[in-house]
Amino acid sequence: MADNGQRIAMQTLLKFLSLIVLIAFGAASATGALAQEQKRLAFVIGNGAYQSGELATAANDAGLIAQTLQAAGFDVVGARDVDQDSLRGALRDFLGKVSAAGPDAVVFVYLAGHGVQFEGENYFLPVDAQIASPADVPLQAMRLSDVTRSLAGLPTKVNIVVLDAARPDALPKMSQPLAGGLALVDPDPNMLIAFNAAPGTVAPEGKGPYGAYAQALAEMIREGGLSVDEVFDRTRLRVNEMTQGAEVPWHASKITAPFVFFDRAADAPAPKVSEAESRSNRTRAIQDFDARDAYIAALDRDTMRGYEDFLVAYPHDPMAKRVRAIVAARREAITWRETWLEDTPEAYWSYLRRYPRGPHAWDARRRLEHFDAALEPPEEFTVYEYDLPPPPEEEIIYIDRPVLYFDDPDFDFEPPPPITVIFLPPPPPDFIVLPPPPPPVDVFILPTPVFVPIPVFINPPRHVVPPPNAIIFNNIHNTTVINTINTTIKNETIDRAAQPSAGVQLDRRTARKTMEGAVGGRADALAAKVPLPPLLQKRAAKFRQATSNQQQQGALPPKPGQRVIQRQQPDTSPETSSRTGKLSTDHALPGADGKRLPLVNGKPAPDGQNLPGNKLKRQPGRQGVSGGNQEAIGNAGPDRTGKQDTDRNRGKKLRNLPAVNGTPADNGQSAREKFRQNNPKALSERSGGKPRKLTRKDLSAGQSVVEPNEQGSAAASDKGRKVRKLPTVNRMPAENRPSVRERLRKNTPEMFSDDNQGSAKSKKFRRLPSVSGGPTDNGPAVQKRLRRNSPTLFSDENQGSASGNDRRRTLRRLQNEEGSAGRDVTVQRNFKVNRPNDNAQRQFRQERPNEQVLRRQRSEPRPEFRSQPRPQMQERSVPREKPQPKKKLSCGQQGEPACNQ
Repeated sequence: MADNGQRIAMQTLLKFLSLIVLIAFGAASATGALAQEQKRLAFVIGNGAYQSGELATAANDAGLIAQTLQAAGFDVVGARDVDQDSLRGALRDFLGKVSAAGPDAVVFVYLAGHGVQFEGENYFLPVDAQIASPADVPLQAMRLSDVTRSLAGLPTKVNIVVLDAARPDALPKMSQPLAGGLALVDPDPNMLIAFNAAPGTVAPEGKGPYGAYAQALAEMIREGGLSVDEVFDRTRLRVNEMTQGAEVPWHASKITAPFVFFDRAADAPAPKVSEAESRSNRTRAIQDFDARDAYIAALDRDTMRGYEDFLVAYPHDPMAKRVRAIVAARREAITWRETWLEDTPEAYWSYLRRYPRGPHAWDARRRLEHFDAALEPPEEFTVYEYDLPPPPEEEIIYIDRPVLYFDDPDFDFEPPPPITVIFLPPPPPDFIVLPPPPPPVDVFILPTPVFVPIPVFINPPRHVVPPPNAIIFNNIHNTTVINTINTTIKNETIDRAAQPSAGVQLDRRTARKTMEGAVGGRADALAAKVPLPPLLQKRAAKFRQATSNQQQQGALPPKPGQRVIQRQQPDTSPETSSRTGKLSTDHALPGADGKRLPLVNGKPAPDGQNLPGNKLKRQPGRQGVSGGNQEAIGNAGPDRTGKQDTDRNRGKKLRNLPAVNGTPADNGQSAREKFRQNNPKALSERSGGKPRKLTRKDLSAGQSVVEPNEQGSAAASDKGRKVRKLPTVNRMPAENRPSVRERLRKNTPEMFSDDNQGSAKSKKFRRLPSVSGGPTDNGPAVQKRLRRNSPTLFSDENQGSASGNDRRRTLRRLQNEEGSAGRDVTVQRNFKVNRPNDNAQRQFRQERPNEQVLRRQRSEPRPEFRSQPRPQMQERSVPREKPQPKKKLSCGQQGEPACNQ
């Protein structure tokens, strides 16, 4: 029984252990599955074609970083030479892609080009930025904090933002200059921000195919097993070595999650410096190193304490002067950062007291103007307490200027010592000198560098999801595939330059093979390129269509190595002028040098048909150029002088034939015959058929004559004759219509009676008065109208006086507001208008004592009106009465109208 109990207990224990193993295996599988879902996304921009001057390495640097990230498993989208709208639209699409990637996504943003700082913010300039004053910076550039804040609000694991834009300022000179370089910033959680040069300093523009910062960063990314901080620390050391101390990169990180770009295999060769030794060197005191290694240690740590420890340990070392300049720039950047965060007049006065001519002095004054405060520190104010002490006297020389160059010859710095192996191993032999990439052959596309294979003991992490274009990701060790890709890219550039029209068909054929799964060098080369963001893909397609149409019309394609975009965008036509503004000799005019003319709607222009948009169109009165020039112009019309021999008339000057009413003169009747036919009275027999002069009588009779010179006659006798302008009637030429007398007789027959027919010729007509600005009509007389309008004024008692004794009276004409006596004028109103301050009746008696005023006698006394107090109105609802139906009027009775009315 005891054995059975032990056996049962053992079986139960084995089952329990098996269950634990299964649970552990399932958890490991689930963890692996979750880790496999990690996505890596990258956004890369390289702007070099600025209007102020082209950057030699910006686009190539972006292409190198994008290719390196592709090998590390990043799904990269990128472009070059983008304007502000394209940049913002592409970034918006990328942020939407990051939002859908999941919580374990790793994001890398790389921006190469020109960057500026303005009032504590950093801005990245698009290629179309036009900045004439500091106020234009926020409107013309993209703010870096917009990118970092957007990424910080997304559920990502790691965010890396690299701004390779601290370059010599290309902005015009301003009375209130901007601070040089980039401003010091603080990263958000799970984020790293890196600059190619320390805050407040700029990097010299490289002359090689790649910049020192991009090449060093690509080298360190390819090293397996390095954390993010180690990658950028080593990048700083390599850049300082490559530039002889002229460029000191900077970065700040708050990334806590473990992250590596590549894994290092277990059988990989041991590093020359172990991880333990490297960790010991980072924690070792600066004074424990010798002078040469102490400088490298301080540069590796890149902290204010490390640099100050070096100055304390080796104050007279040749590197002390260089370290003091680094400390001066960092102290000023930290002071301005704290001032900008405080953002009070006292803080800006405190900065100006420390740095009256510092890099951010004008930024501080602009903020003081915003607060409507004094631009200079007052005698008494509350001084802001900074975390750092004021700068010593020996640092003022380095920051008493808008920007600091570490290679400034005024400073006369000693070159830094070579970096020992304990801090940084030498670069790989195949990554020391990189060949230049082939020039891009399409708009917005980043250059594709020659890929250098990665050692076999370095691989991307296993939990990374492969990117869509995984040609480089899957073949980072395959030298055969890599060499085929590099060779195909080189040949593609040459083929496209030689046959531009075949490039589009080749792309379509390659794309079809890629979709079908065929693997070849051409498909691999296509997949190795960095894809464009969706917005830029649409714009690039429009630009290719426009370029294809121009090539069909005879325009030349871009030369090998020529940038597709130079100070323009795809929506505009390719520039045809050089930087000097002269017409480029690389483009020939259509039809020149014996070439065929452009196509019309895809078809060749037939003989005798005009081209659209051609200025030498066939128009009435403008015939085509005679001779052998007709084919070149595309207008095969008849000669201007008729049908003549080409060789005989090649050197003759052609006279333009006159036109009649806009049409060429035909070989019909002569101008004189037409003139005689249209104006039979103008050419009299007395003058031998010549035009006679018109008199005032003829003009008043409405007779019109057009001189033959106006018809285009070229007679010798009429060449010098001056043409007199004929009168017009209602802005129209006078026509052969009845005379003025006939029209007057027709309109007013009563004026031309039989008694005065003979004397009508010499009779003078008196100008009739006008009523309200218009002529009087033949209506009733004034007295009749007055009697009709006011019958009470004309009684039976005074009828005789009006016609008898009052005939000799002089009546004064009343005036109305318009100055005329109209029928609608009221006498009383006119008196009030003419004499507003006098009594009309009394004034009339004084002026006319013998005249009688006619007025209506009142039988009843005038009612007397007195002002009564206005009662208060109270609102109340009154019932609405229903309308009573109208009664039908009776008719047909006595005194009533007839029924039919």
